Amino acid sequence: MSTQTMKQGLRQSIIAARQKLAAAERVEYSREITLRLLNLAAYKESVSVLGYMSFGAEFSTGLFVQQALQDGKQVLLPKVNRGTRQLELFQIRDLTQDVAPGLWDIPEPLPDRCERMAVAERLDLILLPGVAFARDGSRLGYGGGFYDKLLEQISLNAGCALTVQPALVAAAFSMQLVNDIPQEATDRKVEWLVTENEVIDCAASIS
Repeated sequence: MSTQTMKQGLRQSIIAARQKLAAAERVEYSREITLRLLNLAAYKESVSVLGYMSFGAEFSTGLFVQQALQDGKQVLLPKVNRGTRQLELFQIRDLTQDVAPGLWDIPEPLPDRCERMAVAERLDLILLPGVAFARDGSRLGYGGGFYDKLLEQISLNAGCALTVQPALVAAAFSMQLVNDIPQEATDRKVEWLVTENEVIDCAASIS
């Protein structure tokens, strides 16, 4: 069985299981996750944060993004460029005015209201979406490769003396944790994984 086939099977299984979580559970778990995210040292020390707007049965990111704005962070959100199949980053200042449903009905920043930011700009923390995660930081995304491409671009900027390498953080429900995720050369691991029950230092998990 190929790596891609194994990934797709795991992806379908976790998405189906996540859909079965009661709405009230998702709300409560999302609140607990948000509190843990806001208490991370990487967040408290950050100036610039790249978040994302959740959709469907994902961990709800709205509270985190809104609090980051209230905390005075520079908050960026991604928008899919349909032509290049890559993510473009925009700074938002008002969650109610600067964001609207975009590709796949996922809320995205409005380019006519938001300033586009270069990938080379300083990013202190990136909150990464995903379907499944392992304790060693392995991440299974939705299969589009958008964040893999973005992280590769950021890594290519590492040679710049002014570039701050961002902390890679993911948040998910505990039922999205699995023992192992098939990995490919382009896959990047997260450094911190936050669930409603715990904060996992992924680097320590593999030491």
